[in-house]
Parts: sequence; C-alpha cells; structure tokens
Amino acid sequence: MKRDIIKIDEDLCNGCGLCVPNCHEGALQVIDGKVRLISDLMCDGLGACIGHCPEGAITIEHREAVPYNETSVMEEMISKGKNVIIAHLKHLKDHNEIGFLNDGISYLKKNEQNLTFDLNEVLIKIQNNEIMNNQEEKMACGCPGSMERTFDIPACETTNDTPQTKSELRQWPVQMHLLNPNAPFFRNADVVITADCVAFALGNYHQKYLKGKSVGIACPKLDSNTESYIEKFRLMIDEAKVNTITVMIMEVPCCGGLIQMVKTASDQAERKVPIKLIVVGVQGDILQENWI
Repeated sequence: MKRDIIKIDEDLCNGCGLCVPNCHEGALQVIDGKVRLISDLMCDGLGACIGHCPEGAITIEHREAVPYNETSVMEEMISKGKNVIIAHLKHLKDHNEIGFLNDGISYLKKNEQNLTFDLNEVLIKIQNNEIMNNQEEKMACGCPGSMERTFDIPACETTNDTPQTKSELRQWPVQMHLLNPNAPFFRNADVVITADCVAFALGNYHQKYLKGKSVGIACPKLDSNTESYIEKFRLMIDEAKVNTITVMIMEVPCCGGLIQMVKTASDQAERKVPIKLIVVGVQGDILQENWI
C-alpha cells in the first residue's frame, strides 16, 4: 500500500542520532554512522523525528510501504516505560490518529498484568482532553471536528452603500509551510498563530485579533509535516525575538495540536515569551481566553 513514511537523506545525515530517541515507535537506529529506517512496519509516517534533526536530513515521502501496525509497536514499546508510551499515545492523539490510539490502548488493557506501571495513570493523561469521550464514540465520522452543523443567522439589512471592512493583514504569505520565521515582519512583533477555521468562525477576527500583528495559519489535523512548525515557532522566539504569541484555535479536539506545538517550541527555546490561548466556538463565541 502507498502511505506517508519518513525518508532519510544519507548525504545530509551525520549520524548524530538525535532523532532516534524521538522516534518512540523504535523505527530508527544508527547503523554504520548513519540513521536508518529499520522497519516500515514501525514508522507511523507522522514525522515526530523531523524536528529533532539538525541537518534537515529527514522528510516525509508517499510511497509503497508495509502498513503501520500499532500492536507491533506496543509489543516493542512496553519495555521503554510509561513516559515513552504516554508520549507516543499523545503523538497519535495530536495527529487525530484515533484508530491507532484505540489499538494501542486496547493492547495495553489486554496486557495490563505484564505492565510495570499503573495503566490508569497513562489513560488519565491521554484522555484528559476528552478526545475519546462518549460523544465522539457515537459519531460515525469518529471526529467531533468533522461533524456537520448548520447555524441560523438572523437576517440583517444591507445596502450597496455599506462600506467594505478593511483587512488588517500586514504580510504575505500566511501559511506556516510558506513562512520564513526570520522574516522582517516577525522581528520584535506580536504574533497570532491561527487555526485555519478561526477567521471564518469569528466575525471580528481582523479588527480585534489580527490588527497590528503578524500571522501564521495552520491546520494541525490536515497539514502534513507539522513537526517542522515546532522549529519555526522556536526560531520566531529565539531569533526573530517576537514579543508575544497568541494562539487561536477552534473548540474541536483536533485543533488542540496547534497550542501543543507552540508550547513545545517554547519549552525548547532559550527565550521565554508570553503565550495567550484563545478558544473559539463553532458559532463565533469566545470560550476561553487566557495567558498560559
């Protein structure tokens, strides 16, 4: 079958091995001075290792590969301990791989008697975002963020004389894959990192939240190679020296990956900057707004 899987450029790889411990699935090893993908079966293709390669030697490609198998991964991972398993399951959750997440948890439950740690501690950490709540389990699509909804909007009177609302966008491009984190418009700027859907749900997005700020937009569920975003956010903090970062996400669970990326980048950065989280409801109301 064809699927996403990592690719290692041996000319760029210097064999440092920094990516190896960050592949929780155990698909990478340093062999003969180079990092090798030792098993297609173990690689989930989500790219957790990419942001830890200082040489940029790891990318994602779409090719024929043996299907990923979460059960096989868990069989090898149990010996690595509770923290590695938590990191792995959270990685699956952040990428909305609910099927693999359920497979992994099912394996742990079936083999609970062989575990050297308390399974309940793992489940509490994984399930605290309610990614596996009853509402989701009852939905055919398996994802609250994909549930179709229609809103009744009161009619309002408009005329041809209604002035056009001014755009507050002060830069281009805006999509995270296209952005240079050292671009002039990021230097010493207040930055808003916005999930794609926010500007469509929030009527006053430009006037209240974008005005005077630089922006990056992303979708943590549908974008590929989102691990590269973490390094871009870190460079914004350490090199562009941004003043503040406001992360705006929708209320749906799959949006939570965006704030996790920014927090990870902040943890890795040498500088510290204030980070604000704003959670927007699907009908345009603000559900949460606080500094974290």
